[in-house]
Amino acid sequence: MQNISELVFVLQGLNDSLTNRQIYFTFALTLYLFTIFVNLTLIATICLEKALHEPIYIFLCNLCLNGVCGASSFYPKLLHDLLADSHVITYTGCLSQIFVVYSYVFCEFTSLTVMAYDRYLAICKPLQYRTLMTVQRVAQLLLLTWSFSLLETVVGVCLTARLPLCGRHIQKIFCTNWEVVKLSCSDTTVNNIYGFVLMFSHLLQTGLILVSYTRLVRASLRLHSDRKKFIQTCLPHLITLLVFTGSLVFDIMYSRYGGSTLQALQNMLAAEFLVVPPLINPIIYGINLHQIRSRILHNFAHKPEIPKPHS
Repeated sequence: MQNISELVFVLQGLNDSLTNRQIYFTFALTLYLFTIFVNLTLIATICLEKALHEPIYIFLCNLCLNGVCGASSFYPKLLHDLLADSHVITYTGCLSQIFVVYSYVFCEFTSLTVMAYDRYLAICKPLQYRTLMTVQRVAQLLLLTWSFSLLETVVGVCLTARLPLCGRHIQKIFCTNWEVVKLSCSDTTVNNIYGFVLMFSHLLQTGLILVSYTRLVRASLRLHSDRKKFIQTCLPHLITLLVFTGSLVFDIMYSRYGGSTLQALQNMLAAEFLVVPPLINPIIYGINLHQIRSRILHNFAHKPEIPKPHS
């Protein structure tokens, strides 16, 4: 067993030639910059436009902020490793990356649940929406989203940090909780039980989302106005949920039960939940929501007038 304080993990996901890694670096840097740009553009648009200070847009702003955190937990270290000769990360750095990555995952899932609840109230109870979704309620839901997600992550990281480790090779391009737990030379039953508790918790969230959407579909089929509102705000949310859940479940299943495959393909599939949702969320909502789309186009197309000099 090694001294934890001196442990350095070796990330074995990047074993391509330097030429290939330079190509990947250019592609990853472009994706990262574009992801940050589209998310910050949407965040700035919502924050600066008073007309967009509505619950759905505030929750969307929170979703994009979380996307920036998730992308920033992955890309900087990846970009460094793509140009470095050795691909290592300290024990503290690995746990820190796990903390940010899993906080992003849990916050994303909880945010999507809150947004489904908001859309349920807006479409199924439109007359009571303003009284139910007050400023105080929005603040409480945002606080619940972050505190619940951070609490889940803290418990998981603490359970992992207590494990003595007998290895230092991680078969990925970034640290995950499961990869570190696999290196333990002691009993991991408590970690596995907590993993099942988290799975059950998020299955309950999935159930709440499905119940909300069942009622939303019924309401949208009754009235044309509700159908239009469903397409504009709920369809992007549903696409986001399916993409995020699908990529996350695939990564979990592949990490635990996947076999050998091409390393580049394995890296791409493993990082999909950190790459795709933060990139497409602002694009999907920005394109589909007329209020946001019109404000973004106006801001980019607007040319400030140059004051004429006084004669």
